[in-house]
Amino acid sequence: MLSVILRPSITGSIALALMLTALPAQAQRMSFDGPWSVLILADQGSCQGATYRYGVQIANGQVFSQGSGADIFGRVTPRGQVSVRLRQGSQEAVGSGRLTQVSGSGYWSGASPGQQCAGRWIAERRSYYY
Repeated sequence: MLSVILRPSITGSIALALMLTALPAQAQRMSFDGPWSVLILADQGSCQGATYRYGVQIANGQVFSQGSGADIFGRVTPRGQVSVRLRQGSQEAVGSGRLTQVSGSGYWSGASPGQQCAGRWIAERRSYYY
């Protein structure tokens, strides 16, 4: 009789433990805060072949420039989705993509008077604190 009573309790406990173990993986919020290096590659348009490198900082999900000569600002979601805007003089570009804990990539497009350009970007975390 005791084993009949314990069996549903044990089964229920195992199911609950499995759910609680899986929950943190699904609900995990990643922090992308810190310094990043971003390489911008121009693949299309009148600036094809050009490359640029910028240092950016992420703090509380906000992206901003780090003395790069360009105004860079944007947002990173807790799951790593990125949207950014870059302005330098009369040039402006927008980009989107995804970050992991140590790297990221995405696409961008931009314009200035007389120029249309587009390409991809690659990011690398400069330091990582566990």
